[in-house]
Amino acid sequence: MRRRWLLLAGILTALPGCDNVTWGGTEVHMQPPPERAEAPPSAGAEGPSDVPPPPEVPTGPILLAGVHERDTASLTAVGEVSGDGLRAFPTETETPGFLAELNRVRFAPGTELVLFAAGARVGRLTVTGTGVDADRFCAPRTTVRGVVEMLPGASQVRRILALADTAATHRPYTPLRVIETDYAQRTASLAMASTALPQVGAPWPPSLLEARADVQAFQLPESDAPSVASTFLYNEELAASEPGPNAYSIFLTGTRAAGGYQTDYVGYRRADRDGKGAPRYFDHLDLNGDGSSEILLDVFGARNRWFAALARRNGTWVRSFQDPCGDSTG
Repeated sequence: MRRRWLLLAGILTALPGCDNVTWGGTEVHMQPPPERAEAPPSAGAEGPSDVPPPPEVPTGPILLAGVHERDTASLTAVGEVSGDGLRAFPTETETPGFLAELNRVRFAPGTELVLFAAGARVGRLTVTGTGVDADRFCAPRTTVRGVVEMLPGASQVRRILALADTAATHRPYTPLRVIETDYAQRTASLAMASTALPQVGAPWPPSLLEARADVQAFQLPESDAPSVASTFLYNEELAASEPGPNAYSIFLTGTRAAGGYQTDYVGYRRADRDGKGAPRYFDHLDLNGDGSSEILLDVFGARNRWFAALARRNGTWVRSFQDPCGDSTG
């Protein structure tokens, strides 16, 4: 029997190229194994995705501006603090989904913001909700709502600024100086305008007093003297509205000096040449903590509004920021 098994083994191994082997009346077919079929991916299995990564959002301080009423406030994101100015956010056309990601990452419910008015810390805000304002501004903007806690003496402040940055919590508390305009400042604003009009070549309005649409007094924390800011308009309004013929705006600031107020900034804009852009003083704040304040402007065009900012360089106020959409919006 052992010899028979050996013989069989020899027959099977001696014919490697033979496909059929007959043994004891039984036909054996030798075939390669079937090809392995690829199993379909199971439901929910991860695979290549065409979903792009979320857009990057600023990591530095973000300035917001808005109004406070009782124990709540509504704020609008202005831009990212960059040096003594601001950097504009990308538009939704440039970076789809940016505003939603900005809201999610930087302004999630429970986020705390530091509030400022007239350059001083006045309280804090706890974010309760966010949104997007696509109607009032020249480009959609992040909006933030929240509950506020105001310091004693600041409860009546309406316009506020906020910094979305933990570094702002280390800024010192300084006295809040809210200044109402007096007769000398209102008179000074008229005198500055009467000097500026011929310098910029603007038509003289029928009434300079009636052309003054806004006048506000303020005092920078680093200055010992008060300042005044005023807006004069011709054939246009300090609101989002269409301008009339030959319309223009002039924005001026002046600081008290010996003998009166000295003009230190003049901004002139003709609606027929540059599109309507009527600015008013909103508030001031040392944006980057370098000891020098910046001024935030609220600007009104024909259909919407935007923000701009002034910074002091070499002793002179200069335009350090304006929304890019404001340059092309009438």
